[in-house]
Amino acid sequence: MPFEIIRQDLTLMNVDAIVNSANHLPFIGGGVDGAIHKAAGPKLIEARQHIGNIPVGKAYLTDGFFLPSRYVIHTVGPVWEGGTKHEETLLASCYQSSLELALNHQFSSIAFPLISSGVFGYPKDQALNVAIHAIKQFLNNHDLMVYLVVYDETSFELSKERMSKVMSYIQRNYVDEERVNHRQLRQMEKSRIVTSDIISSNENYSIDRILEFELEKTFSESLLSIIDRKHLTDVAVYRKANIDKRHFSKIRSNTHYHPSKYTALALCLALELNLDQTKDLIGKAGYALSKSNLFDVIVEFHIKNAIYDIYEINQVLFKYKQKLIAEVE
Repeated sequence: MPFEIIRQDLTLMNVDAIVNSANHLPFIGGGVDGAIHKAAGPKLIEARQHIGNIPVGKAYLTDGFFLPSRYVIHTVGPVWEGGTKHEETLLASCYQSSLELALNHQFSSIAFPLISSGVFGYPKDQALNVAIHAIKQFLNNHDLMVYLVVYDETSFELSKERMSKVMSYIQRNYVDEERVNHRQLRQMEKSRIVTSDIISSNENYSIDRILEFELEKTFSESLLSIIDRKHLTDVAVYRKANIDKRHFSKIRSNTHYHPSKYTALALCLALELNLDQTKDLIGKAGYALSKSNLFDVIVEFHIKNAIYDIYEINQVLFKYKQKLIAEVE
């Protein structure tokens, strides 16, 4: 199942378990901890006291009581001390321990806050990187719906170096819809079918061969053909695309399956297609990339720079308040 970043109050998440960024001692703290205890009611602190002290990086389970979530996973993140006290390893352990608890209890969904990024002082951009890496590693091998819940703008930051490159590309390429006339807009929205081979940039096919084998294929047929030619497995593709198994099964079983644009792009990224190949494949589903669409420009930037990690791209899309790739629909 996929990973998703959302803006929401963690205490309102209707999932199997929410994760509490707790204190190591059994008392109610501020921030996320305080909000969860307030929403759950007095029985939560009683359950927390029963657990006792929690070592940094470990996780323990209690009921959710009056929360929409059935359970609360309590984990203790490290206090930031400049990065010299194994903070990264301990923070990653918080996510790993929590995810393993969810797996052991056969949960289907879990929601995290950005652990240690509040009063514990962990730099938000670094805390985000640790969270994404730990969650991604887990989802490479397991099926679980994982949410990273961000309460407000100040709690979500990306590195300045990374954002400056994206912003520079947007400034050069993004055309505000209000600045173009209707004829220009229509031209930009047209799908440009490129006669390059969408299977592999290293293989040369004649125009006749492309026409014979590719142009008449549906999106699904073309997709499965590429997967076979690249000798990839379904599991590798749908996990890399941030798509769950059931969703991918629909694509495989239905020759005329019509994906959303977000799903189509997710699969292009999972296959690491270049920009022309991406335009070809999404064109089979009736989509195009437009200079007047901020989402499209951001995705195009990453493809042009051979950045195919959907987790990384979704962070930028989230920062710009765009719909995420392969977001649950």
